[in-house]
Amino acid sequence: MGDNGTALLEMRDITKRFGAVTALSDVNLTVRQGEIHAICGENGAGKSTLMKVLSGIYPHGSYNGEIVFDGAPGDFKDIRSSERRGIAIIHQELALVPVLSIAENIFLGNEHASAGVISWHETTTNAQQLLDRVGLRESPGTRISDIGVGKQQLVEIAKALSKKVKLLILDEPTAALNDEDSRHLLDLILELRRQGLTCIIISHKLNEVMRVADTITVLRDGRTIETLAVGPELAEEDIIRGMVGRPLVDRFPERTAHEIGDITFAIEDWTVYHPLDQQRKVVDGVSLNVRRGEVVGLAGLMGAGRTELAMSVFGRSYGKKAGGAVFKDGKEIRTHTVPEAIGHGIAYATEDRKHFGLNLMDDIARSITLASLPKVSRQSVINEHEETKVAERFRKDMRIKAPSVKAITGNLSGGNQQKVVLSKWVFADPDVLILDEPTRGIDVGAKYEIYTIINSLAAQGKAVIVISSELPELIGLCDRIYTLNEGRLTGEVARADASQETLMRYMMKGRG
Repeated sequence: MGDNGTALLEMRDITKRFGAVTALSDVNLTVRQGEIHAICGENGAGKSTLMKVLSGIYPHGSYNGEIVFDGAPGDFKDIRSSERRGIAIIHQELALVPVLSIAENIFLGNEHASAGVISWHETTTNAQQLLDRVGLRESPGTRISDIGVGKQQLVEIAKALSKKVKLLILDEPTAALNDEDSRHLLDLILELRRQGLTCIIISHKLNEVMRVADTITVLRDGRTIETLAVGPELAEEDIIRGMVGRPLVDRFPERTAHEIGDITFAIEDWTVYHPLDQQRKVVDGVSLNVRRGEVVGLAGLMGAGRTELAMSVFGRSYGKKAGGAVFKDGKEIRTHTVPEAIGHGIAYATEDRKHFGLNLMDDIARSITLASLPKVSRQSVINEHEETKVAERFRKDMRIKAPSVKAITGNLSGGNQQKVVLSKWVFADPDVLILDEPTRGIDVGAKYEIYTIINSLAAQGKAVIVISSELPELIGLCDRIYTLNEGRLTGEVARADASQETLMRYMMKGRG
């Protein structure tokens, strides 16, 4: 906690409207010097909007209310002016330049140069000091495109530290990270607080919030509901109650008892090499199977090869020279291209919905029908009326919050975008669905709805594979869970025997 609990930041009566929609209504937030302050709330509660007001993305004058930062008015006209005052925001969608090195990214726009010539020695030395500070053991010369999301997140923090930040804002910092990388990041945040840094963290992961935060502010429907001090008497259920306005008795819907049938999908001795490094096996001799009506989980730490396995099976979308075979209902099938995989009734819903799952310029209706256009067209002409009818049905069934099916998917919240991705694949009516981090960056209420959809798919006899970094999610959803480590299968655990400790033990198995 800060030296004397003086306020570093006060946001008073912040109201922000977009046309007829009020996104924030009289929101108040006080962050004390040297504390970690968490902001929790469902999707669409206004968390990101509030941070965009604070950082000047929504400039002073476009909202009502006032901001006082470090003893002076915070009338920020853009993100540069908030940065100059010592506010750094790290978004869920990282903003690094993939082709540049770590060092170049850290000092981008802030170069060590005299007379227009960059001093690489100084850049590299300073980058190295910052990397040591955030605990990243890569060389400053490594390209961003060659490191994983967990490490990119640390580069973003190093970049913020290089700007002499006073208030670090992290928006869903662990959403894309596995448990191990998350733990490293949270330890780093605690360490930076010990060094006097103040931090705001927006997160859906309540166990993490409880671990690092001193104070939690709950937002609901654009209003401040309550501010809670974290202590032994505060339970996760109290926060959930504030977020959703109702206690969630159970975070996972009841599984309806249904028959689990025969093995419908199997992979045998599957091996994949890294696309850039032909020597490196990213997936190493993996065999697994799924039955009709069964939900099977894939657990692993970052870099375990779960997504690479899924993408390589789904039309060889990843890697080089895969060895092994794929079987559907006992027959070996070819899935060398994505259309071949879809033709065999396999669907893959990606974790990265921004890059692969959706065209953010498309409307909801087209996004849902895209993988199965023949169903809504005759002789290659799309019947828009039919398309709208289909989309309208999914909008209702999936409870997609949008003014109409003509709404552009890029304007939806993360949870609703994810429901559109799921709708697309449910409409394609596959036999095997691979869902990669289906609830990444989604709040508790929307997660429950997505779990219900997954259960109903299994009840219809579909075979579902779920890749997730959240162990409670796998335990709550799956009939069986496979664990991967460094590309190898290290365990297979039945639902009845699955605990976080057991899974973690298998996920770490075989390391050094």
